[in-house]
Amino acid sequence: MMEKEFRRHLQGRKISTKDIEFAVNAIKEFEEFLSEKNTTFKSASLEVLKDYISLLIDEGRNSWERLVAIARYCNYARKNDYYIYFTSILGARNVLPDIGERLAEIAGEETRQKVYQGFKLPPLGSPQENYPRLTHTIMERMVTELSHETCQKILTWNYHKLPAEAFDEKKQRFEKASSIDEYLKNEHRRLIEDLERSMKDGQLWFEQEITPEVIEFVRRNQEICTGIRRGDKIYVTKIPYAPKQYIKEKDHVLKRYYACHCPLARSSIREGKPQISPLFCYCSSGYEKFHFDVIFGEPVEVEMLESVLKGDSCCRFANKIPQGKMK
Repeated sequence: MMEKEFRRHLQGRKISTKDIEFAVNAIKEFEEFLSEKNTTFKSASLEVLKDYISLLIDEGRNSWERLVAIARYCNYARKNDYYIYFTSILGARNVLPDIGERLAEIAGEETRQKVYQGFKLPPLGSPQENYPRLTHTIMERMVTELSHETCQKILTWNYHKLPAEAFDEKKQRFEKASSIDEYLKNEHRRLIEDLERSMKDGQLWFEQEITPEVIEFVRRNQEICTGIRRGDKIYVTKIPYAPKQYIKEKDHVLKRYYACHCPLARSSIREGKPQISPLFCYCSSGYEKFHFDVIFGEPVEVEMLESVLKGDSCCRFANKIPQGKMK
């Protein structure tokens, strides 16, 4: 373990002394497990990590703090396959409960109880394969109890709780740009530069492994992560969750699987069941549109054009520019 370096890293992130001690001990315990399995942190397979998390669940030691501590170290030590796995089992943990809260606000507590009757999340740390059936049940009940428009309104929300302040610099750049087109073009250029830095440093870009092929894939299509304006709409295509694999894949089903970011539904694409309503992808539209909400200073109407849950090879959205905001 790179203990001294990791401690300094956590101190730089303003992590408390108590939490740093907990994190270091959690990682040491994990390395003891690896030693018992006759492997090392550097060489251990992903299956070994899954076995360890299963053990933590069985022993009741699968706390958020412990899993996040190990995930942080994996990211710091550039154990990319481990870190990507942690993001898949932790990143959307609270989305379904939060959808229930918003459902109650819009449609009432009685409807929420009908939709969420018997609802129980899998244990923290469970593989993403444990979630799609629950997602399917929630969506089936929502579609039965509510109109299409109400379902869409509930799902189109910032469920990842991104702070508006995270887009302050984008908003400033937008305000300085002479046009929306100029802003989007410059943002795409900045994106490519960011991807190139990540590749040069050997770091993940969020959960994405960046290769020359990935950079060229994004470079060729300004819609990816950035957007292109046509008329009064900005069209955006979501970058694949696993772009390196997506670019090479020929099988349509696997291509959709590599495109999907959502751990609550992703494995259902590969398995072919359960069939989750494509309406669920409006949750992704809420995430994708949020930065436009911020730069325009008001909520943006968004339309889902393509979705991997309805059979498309990517997820694509149209964001309507609010009246009076065109430039």
